Amino acid sequence: MQKKTVKDVDVSGKRVLVRVDFNVPLGPDGTIEDDSRIRACLPTITFLINHSAKVILCSHLGRPHGIIDERLRLAPVARRLSELLEKPVVSLREAIGPSVEKTVAGLKDGDVVLLENLRFYPGEEENNFGFSQDLSR
Repeated sequence: MQKKTVKDVDVSGKRVLVRVDFNVPLGPDGTIEDDSRIRACLPTITFLINHSAKVILCSHLGRPHGIIDERLRLAPVARRLSELLEKPVVSLREAIGPSVEKTVAGLKDGDVVLLENLRFYPGEEENNFGFSQDLSR
């Protein structure tokens, strides 16, 4: 039996949560030193955009162990992704909660949002069911 891919699902008009690997190396000044992991995700993200999905990306960066570390925010990744896609990518300062849910509810088909670093939440590394439920909202 062949594994399904995103191409096997009708994503038009749907919210699609995509776990991506944006754990990119950062320089001392916070700049991305190598964007190859971001580039590797472009085919999937572009497919979703072109098929009118509301794209919600989530990733981790570094190992902050459940503590917010300003140096490990995903805003630089969102800026680089926006450049590569040649379209805006909304960078959120949280991954879960009412403000995230409000932003996601307002997405239009083809919009892209990047949630904040999942490793800022202790539940991410603990595989906490409650955290995954919050994330699914």
